[in-house]
Amino acid sequence: MPRQIVATADAPAAIGPYSQAVRVGDTVWLSGQIPLDPATGQLVDGDFTAQVERAFANLAAVVKAAGGRLDQIVKLTLFLTDLGQFGTVNEIMQRHFRAPYPARSTLGVASLPRGAQFEVEAVLVLEQVV
Repeated sequence: MPRQIVATADAPAAIGPYSQAVRVGDTVWLSGQIPLDPATGQLVDGDFTAQVERAFANLAAVVKAAGGRLDQIVKLTLFLTDLGQFGTVNEIMQRHFRAPYPARSTLGVASLPRGAQFEVEAVLVLEQVV
């Protein structure tokens, strides 16, 4: 199957040699989204909560550009520079996702690009997941 590149101006442009997302068949692999403002390419102002909200908004924009919805995400990977914020991420995630939730991994990392405190990547299946 040929691969299709997914791109949208509603999410930040890639800051390296990668695509916002790649679709093969009904599966879309979404690159990590950090809390960059799509208009400026700069890290959003605000606290950890503001960063998580912006990263999820960026992810949602790429999902939409791929023709999907957040409830079609089957796997999330979250990267936090402070695992003490795990509960905050769970609360915010519940504002964006409903049960049944996607599979998920959460990793504590030393640092993220541009000084971000949070990053999210995903796998999306465009067919309705049962």
